[in-house]
Amino acid sequence: MGTETSCENKFEMSETLATFLASTPLLEEAWRLCSIADTTFPGAYLVQQIGSVAYVAFSGRQPDSGSDQSCENPARLDAEDGGLFAPLYRHSEAEEPIKLHSGMLRLFLSMHQSLQIQIASLIGKVKSVVITGHSIGGTTASLSALWLLCQLQSMSFPIISVLCITFGSPLLGNEALHRSILRERWGGNFCHVVSKHDIMPRLLFADIVPNNISKIHTLINFWHHCMAAPHLTSLSSQLADEVKDIFHCVLKDLELLAQAEEPSDNVFWPFGSYVFCCQEGAICLDNVASVIKMMYLMLATGSPSCSIEDHLKYGDYVGKVSKHFLRARNFHEEDLPDSSYEAGVALALQSTELVIKEPVQDLYLSEQNSNLRKEVVIMAKDCLQMAQDGNKPNLTAANLAIKLSKIVPFRAEIEWYKACCDDADDQMGYYDAFKLKGRSKREYRVNMNRHKLAGFWNSVIHMLENNKLPQDFHRRGKWVNASQFYKLLVEPLDIADYYRAGKHRERGHYIKHGRERRYEIFDKWWRDRRVPEEENKRSKFASSTQDSCFWAKVEEAREWLDNVRSESDVKKRDLLWHNIDLFEQYSRKLIENKEVSIDVLAKNSSFSRWMEEWKELKSQVQQFPPRFPGFVDGEVVP
Repeated sequence: MGTETSCENKFEMSETLATFLASTPLLEEAWRLCSIADTTFPGAYLVQQIGSVAYVAFSGRQPDSGSDQSCENPARLDAEDGGLFAPLYRHSEAEEPIKLHSGMLRLFLSMHQSLQIQIASLIGKVKSVVITGHSIGGTTASLSALWLLCQLQSMSFPIISVLCITFGSPLLGNEALHRSILRERWGGNFCHVVSKHDIMPRLLFADIVPNNISKIHTLINFWHHCMAAPHLTSLSSQLADEVKDIFHCVLKDLELLAQAEEPSDNVFWPFGSYVFCCQEGAICLDNVASVIKMMYLMLATGSPSCSIEDHLKYGDYVGKVSKHFLRARNFHEEDLPDSSYEAGVALALQSTELVIKEPVQDLYLSEQNSNLRKEVVIMAKDCLQMAQDGNKPNLTAANLAIKLSKIVPFRAEIEWYKACCDDADDQMGYYDAFKLKGRSKREYRVNMNRHKLAGFWNSVIHMLENNKLPQDFHRRGKWVNASQFYKLLVEPLDIADYYRAGKHRERGHYIKHGRERRYEIFDKWWRDRRVPEEENKRSKFASSTQDSCFWAKVEEAREWLDNVRSESDVKKRDLLWHNIDLFEQYSRKLIENKEVSIDVLAKNSSFSRWMEEWKELKSQVQQFPPRFPGFVDGEVVP
């Protein structure tokens, strides 16, 4: 029974999206509006509200100045976007910067202002926005959805939900874009529908030689004409010879990518979920390696003519998708799978039309083609199994919960250390004891536990950002509370270590230059939690200071106090005085609300000593307005 359950969990991500799409009219409505935009709104988009859902559909027919530069070098996002996508930027210089197809980015930027006005007019009127597009309009839709998600992130609560659905959309950006989207937990907001043989979503996987660029332009222009006049689609066979070189170039490079054991250095990467559709039905994948393999395997069963026609046949496929998502089929008794997992793989494989349905068909195939098709089937099965083996987030989360229980002793020992410091005769408190006595045997053990806990939580974030945990993991109370408890307990030790080692003199103060990213992530989890704040005031001091960066602020305030005594520039001195005054007000409020631990108020803590020095300085100049101190240490400062 346990094995059966774990196998079923392997399909949870693709099944969730498949079930959602199959049970709603979203795909059909999105395509209906895309086809209208393709025909009627070249170079633009249309907006339509249906109930509580607003649809924004971008036309696949875009002006030549921005749409057909299929092989253009990618541009750095942070250098071109004017800050519109700031939440996606890399967190350190060590990370690869996000790069996008520059023509696609320019196309979005040309529409951004009008789109912003349209979206603003929808706020308060709808609960959801579906942004969709066909062909090149799909990349504009993806960028529009990313921009909207970035805007919504700055709000305290989401006022609308966002879903992007693209049809036959080319790739948009590099691996850094893919990783940034995973980091923000936005992968589930993107659904890319790809027909079996459509070459457009596969074009940018290939290294296109210059001689083929003009042919790509011809192909895109042909598609544009067909979008405006669908009856022209019948002429696609006449273009097949011209596209043959491009088809084989894409197929060859895709094969190399699909067979590569190590991650590829290809400039363009997929992101989000991919729905591969054909006459038999559809399957949904979100594992990058599996997406690339399925792109190759499906194209390998096609031809240049099919690769042109399929870009214009999404209307034929979409209606079938809702009816045939992983639909049940009859197995012959001798082919009955041994488990539900194998049944899931078999059903998914049949949905790709890659299986050989009737043995008799081999009579009409050459032996070479028959063997090739069998190899494709084997590779497709391996591809699906790999995708599902790597996609079991609930099981991974359950195993992670076991690991969390195993690190409890490390945390408990730090809690014990804190209690001992709070009760010690030296009355220094937790923070100062670790900062000043860090080389003792007891502090050494605490330091080892600090590093072990950091390693565990960094691994949690790594798994989350690589799509190995459930989509709502960062909202689950158990993990939000555990990360907050860890942060409040351990970050003061990180701060103490930072200042003890003198890193602030090399890098700058901790909050801006030394804080680990995991703490910033946990801050966001805590802010975004859906549990209402407690209204009752505390009756006793907190077990841990509720601002985990409090001691870093104390260290900055100590420097301000030292500097204000010697600063001769009046404006700089006024600013220092102002900063010190604000910190005093902030700390008094924390103490009044009992949001600090008792170690903050220990007689010999850094904070208590700072308060004494601050009081002494104020007493020396108390006859002058503190906002504009004209005297320091009892002497007139010119």
